[in-house]
Amino acid sequence: MAEQVLEHTFKAEIKQLLNILIHSLYTEREIFLRELISNASDALSRMRFVQLTEQDVLDPEAELVIRVSGDPEKRLLVIEDTGVGMNARELDENLGTIAHSGARAFLEAAQKGESTQNLADIIGQFGVGFYSVFMVAEKVVVTSRSYRPQDEAARWISTGGERYVIEPAAKAQRGTRIEIHLKEDAVEFAQEHRLREIIRRHSDFVAYPIYIGESKEPANTRQALWRESPQGITEEQYNDFYKQFTLDFKPPLVHLHLRTDAPVQMYALLYIPSSAERTMFSLRKEDGLKLYARKVLIQEYTKDLLPEYLRFVQGVVDSEDLPLNVSREAVQSSRVVARIRKVLSGKVLGALKEMAAKEPEKYQQFWEAFGHYLKEGVATQMDAREREKLYPLLRFHSTRFPDQWISLPEYVGRMKPDQKAIYYLLGEDTQSVQHSPHLDPFRKAGYEVLTLTEAIDSFLVVTLREYEGFPLQNVASADVDLPKEVEAAEEGGAEASVEVLQPLLERFRTLLGERVADVRFSTRLSDSVARLVDPEGTPGSEMQRVYRFLEKEYQVPKKV
Repeated sequence: MAEQVLEHTFKAEIKQLLNILIHSLYTEREIFLRELISNASDALSRMRFVQLTEQDVLDPEAELVIRVSGDPEKRLLVIEDTGVGMNARELDENLGTIAHSGARAFLEAAQKGESTQNLADIIGQFGVGFYSVFMVAEKVVVTSRSYRPQDEAARWISTGGERYVIEPAAKAQRGTRIEIHLKEDAVEFAQEHRLREIIRRHSDFVAYPIYIGESKEPANTRQALWRESPQGITEEQYNDFYKQFTLDFKPPLVHLHLRTDAPVQMYALLYIPSSAERTMFSLRKEDGLKLYARKVLIQEYTKDLLPEYLRFVQGVVDSEDLPLNVSREAVQSSRVVARIRKVLSGKVLGALKEMAAKEPEKYQQFWEAFGHYLKEGVATQMDAREREKLYPLLRFHSTRFPDQWISLPEYVGRMKPDQKAIYYLLGEDTQSVQHSPHLDPFRKAGYEVLTLTEAIDSFLVVTLREYEGFPLQNVASADVDLPKEVEAAEEGGAEASVEVLQPLLERFRTLLGERVADVRFSTRLSDSVARLVDPEGTPGSEMQRVYRFLEKEYQVPKKV
């Protein structure tokens, strides 16, 4: 039969697709190499399966490898693999994935910025990901030979236009060779140092060796520590990985090595750093976990895998269940992502709870570095059950322990038998709070008061209304419930004192004028001569601080 050169017309709007890939979906051109290496890795994985199930295969002894080579002078980049390969029919089918049913719906969804579950896996062997090569290529030549000995080699040629050619080819070895004739502004992708940089960034943990040029050493690490058994990993190896991952040379406070099969298949290696400060040398410049699918990097900084208040956690997540959008640049908001998020957040909070119980000194170090994140979680979490999980992890200073951190369970455990509320006081700093006249009656009666001095505390107490059935009450409030011991001590002589001091009160009202709402006599002061409280019907001090934070022009109500 005579050899045939067949010209085909793309059945889908390939120019429209390329426009989306180049201008909308791929934010960095280097991603094309990740896609092609991922395709090669898939072909090698299928070849490994074929070798286990079939006897008659081409080149049975060939090593399963990926080779990448570049020639800057010729503006040529070549990517080869020894995977399953393709015959002419498979080249037409696989490189025409976009022409299959649903292509138009995919294009429309991509243009609208929508993600469709049915399109989640369209990046497969030479699917849409393959077409990202035209971001850098003037012409692409794919030469392939199937693992089936009887199949002949074939070649696919395209310039990214409306047509492509498939013709017979001469290729003795099994596998696929992709020749990329680079655009003038893409010659960097033929330079060895640039190729090595991209492979280390995006494909370092591909399961098969990736050789660059004539090098005998693979450019990729291949050992994905998070997929290894925790029993075989030393603490030193965990710390070394963390240093390499972050360039933070302080050991992390704790690591979490997770492997789950239900409700979602996932590997994860998470770290809680010892400090919240990023140095100028830090590799991780943004918040978010590094996301892999089958050991291929999908997203460098993924913020959807943990709640916002746990953004200090560093690490990697690898899941084969994770649905991806066409560009691999954004993770779909799906039930799978929600499951991963739920599992990871539960494990992190569980580790913190265990640290607080078994290693209180280490937890104190954690709290001083990251405590405000957990307070933020309480203040912003809409789900009450999720908020309540954070309550035991909160730490505060108090009038009884001004230099120590105490928990809400510890405070409640020390409450007096007739105490009906958890008392707190907001302030700008520890010194001013500890010397506040609002504390006089509580100190006199021996009641412990939590002292809150961080900006986030104003938001915290708005959300944290009660704990274990005890409401939180601000001792600076005019209508705070006083302890009975103080009330009993104040009853005698109050009326006589008011009568004697009435002229003085009038004098103060005259002197202070419009600067205050009123001047009143108080029986609550013992060591201080005066205090300022909010008049009835006005927002409490915590809400005033919130309003001031949100609105710079907010006018604080006059005090009594």
